[in-house]
Amino acid sequence: DSQDCTTMKGDAGQGGATAAQAAVVDVSIPRVDVKEDRAVKKMDRAKRKGRPEMRLTDWHRRGMVGRSDEWMPERGLPDPIPRIEYDRVSEEEFIEKFERPARPCVISGAFDRCNARKRWSLDALYAKYGEVKFKVGEDDDGYKVMIKFKYFLHYLTYQKDDSPLYAFDSSFSDHAVKKALVDDYEVPKYFRDDLFKLCGEKRRPPYRWFLVGPPRSGTGIHTDPLATSAWNTLVYGRKRWVVFPPDTPKEALRVPGGDSEAIHWFTQVLPKAKAPDWPHHPPIEFIQYPGETVFIPGGWHHTVLNLDHTIAVTQNFCSRVNFKYVWPRTVRGRPKLSIKMLNELKIHFPELAELAATIDPHKPDDIPMSSSSDSSSSSSSSSEEEEEKEEAPKKSSKKSPKKASKATLAKRKESRSSESKDDDVGRKRKICASDNCVSGCKLCGGKRRSVDAPDS
Repeated sequence: DSQDCTTMKGDAGQGGATAAQAAVVDVSIPRVDVKEDRAVKKMDRAKRKGRPEMRLTDWHRRGMVGRSDEWMPERGLPDPIPRIEYDRVSEEEFIEKFERPARPCVISGAFDRCNARKRWSLDALYAKYGEVKFKVGEDDDGYKVMIKFKYFLHYLTYQKDDSPLYAFDSSFSDHAVKKALVDDYEVPKYFRDDLFKLCGEKRRPPYRWFLVGPPRSGTGIHTDPLATSAWNTLVYGRKRWVVFPPDTPKEALRVPGGDSEAIHWFTQVLPKAKAPDWPHHPPIEFIQYPGETVFIPGGWHHTVLNLDHTIAVTQNFCSRVNFKYVWPRTVRGRPKLSIKMLNELKIHFPELAELAATIDPHKPDDIPMSSSSDSSSSSSSSSEEEEEKEEAPKKSSKKSPKKASKATLAKRKESRSSESKDDDVGRKRKICASDNCVSGCKLCGGKRRSVDAPDS
């Protein structure tokens, strides 16, 4: 690694980047004005909707809150990730040393001038968004599980769940009140080249998420949808990341039994991946600190665990650099969107339109297809899940939709299969560890899993 780019190295177990360590802030939870019984009932209802196969007592039966030695990073942990300073590395240099060769890295200082640093404390968020609902999960029919932010904050004060609920909201930019969050930050200069902008906000795939997560919540192992790359900026707290290069077999990274919880990946799979007899590329493990931005190239497997109460924002993007990988997946998974995108490319980037004409979308390429064992209570929902949510029929009634019958779910699955093949990223598909899950699957106990997830 060149010394001019890798400006910060350190000991992640004892602080990682020195400057970032000094910025660690213990996120205090404000006193929330709610009725105790009502708040607990609201959260219990959200749990039942998001994980109907679990009893409420199952949420903390493993006692992970008292087993922090199993999921907190050990002291002396090496810090193998390249770390750069935002003001010292140009866009051109970043492309040549990180984006084009597809190298993950950590960037410090990208949000130094953003209002998010002062407006996104839990106190400030409670004051402005306490009565506003945020997404904390999804039910069996693909509908969002929403909860008022004040109830979620109250949940943070008492929860002892092994894998807690996680506020992971992708529609904040469309909400009359929550859209103010968009004005609190700017996309870092390295990631403003986003070709999906050409399709318009309403037609492009879901791509940005506002995140508030307690300790032990996180995102299961996955690669990002449509081979997009991603960036994740942490404003408060710490996140523990593990990444693997694209050629790592996804089967080797799955939690035994198909469990999708991030906490269980870190306690069951990571020790095997760090063992001397691990036959694949060793894991790249690091800590993300407040004010740091993580860059994950398309195709890289990654999983994230929140070590503290964390507040972050993440976005996926298609640039001119990763276009050749994103394009074939867009054609396969979002054919109508690809037509719109191609027409816009002919106008704004004719050279990319010519490149698109030379790419066979059905020919295997050198980045493995997106994979995930995600979509759990604490894990993020996938972009595909969000796409289906947008395409779901509008309801005239404010009441929650009735649960569909097995026959109806089977018809939905059949209709999706015509547009989303086994390895294509398109509308939401549910699978279990066997990859043959259908509605009412006995292999996974009805706990269906989605294919892709955005970064946590």
